[in-house]
Formats: sequence, C-alpha cells, structure tokens
Amino acid sequence: MKVEQYIQDLLYRYDCVVIPEFGAFLTHRKSARILEDGKAFYPPRKVVSFNHQLTENDGILINYIASVEKITYQEAMLKLRQFTKQLFHSLHQDKKVVFENIGSFSLEEDKVLFQPKENQNYLPESFGLSNFTAQPQTAQTTAKVISVKEKETAIAQETNTKTRPLYWRYAAIGAVAIGIAGFLSANWYSNEVKNHNLVEQQKAAQEVEQKIQHATFSITNPLPEITFKAPSPAVGKYHIVAGAFRQKENADKKLQQLQAEGFKAKAIGTNKYGLHQIIYSSYTGRLEALQALRKIKNTQNAQAWLLVKEL
Repeated sequence: MKVEQYIQDLLYRYDCVVIPEFGAFLTHRKSARILEDGKAFYPPRKVVSFNHQLTENDGILINYIASVEKITYQEAMLKLRQFTKQLFHSLHQDKKVVFENIGSFSLEEDKVLFQPKENQNYLPESFGLSNFTAQPQTAQTTAKVISVKEKETAIAQETNTKTRPLYWRYAAIGAVAIGIAGFLSANWYSNEVKNHNLVEQQKAAQEVEQKIQHATFSITNPLPEITFKAPSPAVGKYHIVAGAFRQKENADKKLQQLQAEGFKAKAIGTNKYGLHQIIYSSYTGRLEALQALRKIKNTQNAQAWLLVKEL
C-alpha cells in the first residue's frame, strides 16, 4: 500500500490530510514575489507543515485509499492502522522516517519533529513554474581621451619641428576640443548603456508578470475522483454521523429523537452496506465540523464520526 503517494496526491487537493492516531499534514499558501532588485522571481506556492496533535480521523485519507484500491472502508482503515503502527515502530527503532517528496520525521526526546522537503510545491496553479533569475546585461566601453601634450607632439613631428605659432595655437585648441568631445562621448555612451540595462530589466519583469497572469497548466495524470451518492441533499460536505441502522424503523426513531433534542438531523439514505444513515448536522467548513464532532463526542455520542461526502 503506497500511503505516502496517497498523501502526496491529497495534498494537491486539501489543506489538511490526517493520518489517524499519528498527526496531520497542513498546507498554507505563499504569494508570488519578486526581489527588490528585480533579478529573481519566485512563483506562488503551497508549503507543507505537520501537527502531531491533530489525530482524529476525518475520513479523507481512508476514503481515498478505499476508492483507489477498490476495497471497503473497513479494509482501508485496517491497512492504514497497520501503516501507522509500522511508522511508530520505525521512528522508535531508526529515529527517522522519510516520506518521498513530502519530508522527513525524526524522534528527539519522545517528540516527533517534521522537516518538509525543500522546493516542493503543492499548488496546482503553479505546476511547471520554477524560480527565475534574470541575467543582467553588461556592456564594456572604453574611450581614449587624447591629451593635449600627445597632440602637440604629433603636430610637431608632422611639421618637422618648424616653428609656426599660428598653427601651434590652432593645434592646441583642436586637441583640447577633441579631448573634451571624447570625454563627453564616453560619458554619454555609458549613460545610454545604463538606461538600456534598466529598460531591459523592466521588460523582463513585465514578461514574467504577463506569464503569471496568462499561464495555464494541465496535469496529464489526473488524480482519481472520490465520488459518493446519496438520495437527499444536505448543506456542506462534512457530516457528523449519529449512526447507521439495518432497520429503517430504528433509523426513523433516532432521527425523531435528534430533531427533538434540537439537532438539524437528517437521513442521508443507505450506504453501500445497506445501512440507513442518520446525521446530526452538516457543515461547509472542515474545522467547524471537527469542532462540532468533538463536542458531540464529549457530550452526546462517543461513537459519532465525520463523513466527508458530497450529497
């Protein structure tokens, strides 16, 4: 049973995946960012953390295992318990367990520590995107400024060292003009290069932003769908199950009892074993449903459990 692969599949879909009696993988999103110098881009991502305190079964992992391996819910639960038992054994024996493409667990002073795998992104919208670093454009310019003394020496050689004051005056003026023109040209060209580099960096940043806004992604190997069928509608996909009954009369009695106690109880039809299911209530949010389940377990029914199912 490839439980690690199943967990990895579900992390693309859900923000929380619980291994019953062991802990829960939690994901949170990080927005795309560009460094202040504009040379590095990081796409949006969803990173993984782990909470060893969240151990209550929310049904997601077990339902997924049962769907993929085409086995019953009870068989999937038994396999997951065996996996968890082996996981604890490996931690105590080897002090470390590695989940490929997810992260590694270590045991230090009876505390379970988790180190996520670096550069692993579980955000489907960012599939195919990676960190991008812009290469700055450089240009080297050299400008030779002719000194007045060098120009005067050249003119003196051409005139065979003849003394011509007027020519010397014009030559000196020309040398100074050429030197100033060369210096100004070098400064102008250097400024043009800097402006060109700035424009190119801005273009690169705009192209990256356009790619983020217009990029579309397709996953060639879609995950198997988990589907459920029920005869009656309910609000939300998280349902707290009060019980499943072989006889419909018993289910009706339980329904009337819960409604009399003030619960928004409903009958959601029969499951694949032919049992009539009665629920306390339904919720759209997973955390809200878990809080309600904990309260019902402590005050009403310790056997209540959470069903994740579109009705």
